[in-house]
Amino acid sequence: MNDKTIPSWILTLVCADRVGIVAAVSQFLAERGGFITDSQQYADREAGLFFMRVAFEATDTGMRFDTAGLRDEFADIGTRFAMDWRLTEAAERPRMLIAVSKGSHCLADLLHRWQTGTLAVDIMGVVSNHPDMRRITEWHGIPYHELPPNGDKAAQEAALLDLFDRSRSEYLILARYMQVLSESLVDRLAGRCVNIHHSFLPGFKGARPYHRAHERGVKLIGATAHFVTADLDEGPIIEQAVERVDHRATADDMIRIGRDIEAQVLARAVGWLADRRVLRNGGKTVVFR
Repeated sequence: MNDKTIPSWILTLVCADRVGIVAAVSQFLAERGGFITDSQQYADREAGLFFMRVAFEATDTGMRFDTAGLRDEFADIGTRFAMDWRLTEAAERPRMLIAVSKGSHCLADLLHRWQTGTLAVDIMGVVSNHPDMRRITEWHGIPYHELPPNGDKAAQEAALLDLFDRSRSEYLILARYMQVLSESLVDRLAGRCVNIHHSFLPGFKGARPYHRAHERGVKLIGATAHFVTADLDEGPIIEQAVERVDHRATADDMIRIGRDIEAQVLARAVGWLADRRVLRNGGKTVVFR
């Protein structure tokens, strides 16, 4: 079952919690010769919702290899349980557009992971409101798109959205893109836009957060990756991490540590999205690791 040439798929679903969901999915796969390689589920009893992710592959018992056919046949189950579901080929790599300003740490980390094959996504381009990241982006063979000059936010967002649509991207990744997106753009990309920020919120919103954290003598440096919503830096959290510091840490030390954590946290979040492991649950997420 470890042959990488064997066709394989990932099924994700969300629906009202009730008896029989797992049985229906398992029976559907068994009848078609599907071999389940990973299955995770979670019942949110407070919300009354059920979440499931199933990875499965074909066997030699005659499973149909037609993805479209599998979707058509599973649609009956989806309707019966009123599911919000998605069936994709495991080899399908989500297309992503990355936005960045002047900070290179998150972008450079994503590009390196992509180039070395450890991040299974297709990076369709990098957009920026500055020219600074052009060299590293184009060195990796990725198109770089500099947005219209600062001061014309509407033109910038129109250009960004046009690139997103023309590239048929599934996600927009804000890799330290230091612009607040308009509510209309956030609504347009709901559930498809991910941001990374320092975890000093809400006490250290705004400019120079690490300097302000140093002034307050914080003991934890952290970062948060989350879906973008109209509430600034308060969208559903995908991943977080922290590292302890003490009184000897300077503001520069905190910046260095914070950048490392930001890059790692964003990369994990993007990797889980690529592997179809993240499901929205209202103001929260379910992440099947």
